[in-house]
Amino acid sequence: MHSNCTRNLLDLKDVYIKKVMHADHYVKIFIETSPSLHICPDCGNQTKRIHDYRYQEIKDLPFQMKHTYLVLKKRRYVCQCGKRFTEKYHFLPSYQQRTLRLSYKIIDLLRILINIKSVAEITNVSVNTVTRLLDTINYSVPSLPECISIDEFKGDTDAGKYQCILLDAKKRSILDILPDRTQSHLSAYFKETSRAERHRVKFFVCDMWQPYVDLAKAYFPNATIIIDKYHFIRYVTWAIENVRKRLQKTMSANLRKYYKRSRKLILTRYAKLKDENKKACDLMLLYNDDLRVAHNLKEWFYGICQSEKYSYQRTAFWDWVKTAEKSGIPEFENCAKTYRNWSKGILNAFKYKYTNGPTEGYNNKIKVLKRLSFGMRNFNRFRTRIIHCTI
Repeated sequence: MHSNCTRNLLDLKDVYIKKVMHADHYVKIFIETSPSLHICPDCGNQTKRIHDYRYQEIKDLPFQMKHTYLVLKKRRYVCQCGKRFTEKYHFLPSYQQRTLRLSYKIIDLLRILINIKSVAEITNVSVNTVTRLLDTINYSVPSLPECISIDEFKGDTDAGKYQCILLDAKKRSILDILPDRTQSHLSAYFKETSRAERHRVKFFVCDMWQPYVDLAKAYFPNATIIIDKYHFIRYVTWAIENVRKRLQKTMSANLRKYYKRSRKLILTRYAKLKDENKKACDLMLLYNDDLRVAHNLKEWFYGICQSEKYSYQRTAFWDWVKTAEKSGIPEFENCAKTYRNWSKGILNAFKYKYTNGPTEGYNNKIKVLKRLSFGMRNFNRFRTRIIHCTI
């Protein structure tokens, strides 16, 4: 009964535990199997004749926070044709010194945001072993969904400085990681997909980078182009920040420091400020008419973006653009000019509500993975690791 309990704890079938040896940092479990009938790999005849025994030390899953070794008493059989061969084990792949379940555990640990060296230390294998197992993972390119989201991130791989991420904006799942963000590479990538598949795409979400828009128009004729909400809202934030910086140059040293340290009072939505902060913000806005007008424009535009009624957003957006163009504030005049040029994609963002938010979330996860790994130069491994960590 005790032998069965110990064998169940080890979770290996048809294995008998002969001895267990504990040390400070490792555990050695001596095991063997019962002899059985084997087929000769050369002639195909069956044999039970044992030629000799050999011991092999096999790495297994950690046990009691210690490295675990299975010391297996292996039999070598001999056939009547003279061929000598080692018996096969379901838990030990051929020519390996680690159990199959340890390899599965290594692959599973690669889903966590830790570097390859840490995975190697946890599982008691070399970094090269973990890398080889990572190279065995392969993720094919899925078919294009109805809604595509695209963005770039700084990967610094051997394929280039910037890489591109494709996302299913509805399911919020990664489709693929591309080695380059250039228009020529993206064109070559989408050319490989069928025309019918590209024509099924209904929405294309991107930032305010013209090559993405040109790409969408060329390869996704039935898609509505949506500009990501975050990317066009920040133009208003930049505009009011530049107004503040311009005015600070005319202030005294103490006042300049105060406005710089209290800039969040101007940037935060006025309704979200506490009463004492609202008074401080009102006092700051009394300094200059441009700053007061800029703050009103900022509040107005944020309110437009947070509205749920597209009919109001469409009308209010154009009213805001016209007001900003006539405001006499250069920073907001430039912002209004940008919005007028990108008005179609911005209004689509109000109407359909798709954003690049999930894409930015994955980009942050990629940055964490890159930092923990101290960079990954091999693009294929980087791509595999990113997709493996996010599915």
